[in-house]
Amino acid sequence: MLPEALERAVFGMYATHALHLADTHGVLRFLLGRDGTSAAEMAAALDLDEETLTRLLIALDALALVESTPSGYRLPDSMAPFVDPASPRHIGGFVHHLVHGAAARMPVLDDYLRRGKAAVDAALPPPFDTIYATEQSTAAFLHAMWQLSFSVSGELAALAGLEDTTHLIDVGGAGGAFAVAALERAPHLRATVYDLPQVEPHLAATVAERGLGERLGFVAGDFLRDDQLPAGDCFAFGYILSDWTDETCLALLSKAYRACSPGGRVLVMERLFDEDRRGPLATAVMNLSMHVETQGRHRTAAEYTGLLARAGWTDSRVARSSQDKHLVVAHKP
Repeated sequence: MLPEALERAVFGMYATHALHLADTHGVLRFLLGRDGTSAAEMAAALDLDEETLTRLLIALDALALVESTPSGYRLPDSMAPFVDPASPRHIGGFVHHLVHGAAARMPVLDDYLRRGKAAVDAALPPPFDTIYATEQSTAAFLHAMWQLSFSVSGELAALAGLEDTTHLIDVGGAGGAFAVAALERAPHLRATVYDLPQVEPHLAATVAERGLGERLGFVAGDFLRDDQLPAGDCFAFGYILSDWTDETCLALLSKAYRACSPGGRVLVMERLFDEDRRGPLATAVMNLSMHVETQGRHRTAAEYTGLLARAGWTDSRVARSSQDKHLVVAHKP
């Protein structure tokens, strides 16, 4: 018998793919609200091969993602919010990104170990050029980011305390997950998503769907190349700084400082390493993913407060959410 940690590492590939297949083919959705269903019943209802589905369910049961009972398979109550497509915490889009995006790029780590990232990536286009290369890849990425961010964004907006904020600039805000959550919590607030032009039609659909009208705007731009950011009194960086080197982060935070009104603030929302950098697990493995998919890394809260101070921001504080994404707030005097 393998040690539990080693067993989890060895068979993790199968676990991720099993979860993805169950989500993609509606197996988990079918189990929502049901006390017990046989593999044969599910196969008939979903038009799936019974033998393959049975093997998939056995694996999911061993992983504790479903439960086998005398009356059939059921979904543990704790899983429901994460596998229900109607839930803001649904992770199907993120798992799809892991299987079809991140996993395909992981073998490059072998080259990185032997030659270094800079040498291997020298002839490649910038990572986000690839992500935004087609409408399909853009939509898939924005969907995954929405699923990763929206459910926690309301909590982060509350932790930020936006009562005195008038104009939020969501830098690299993608589909507007944080901006939407902030607007829904603060009726007086206006927000602008500042991102690449490819994002605009996706944000426009969200604005229409959420009925945000004139309150949520869009400014097309490239925060790496543009000298100035749109002006506002609160700047949000959600899962942005972890994509970039310390030098680039410092440049972005400095641009935000210059564009921010006196008395305004900046919100850095990221996964945070424990100060000893031994965890959490999700941050540690996503730090490896950052190395493959971006030019950045995950950091400790102290590393972010240090970058903020170097850019001129003061009075930093850390506020932790109940999920994986946390908040570092700093102010402009």
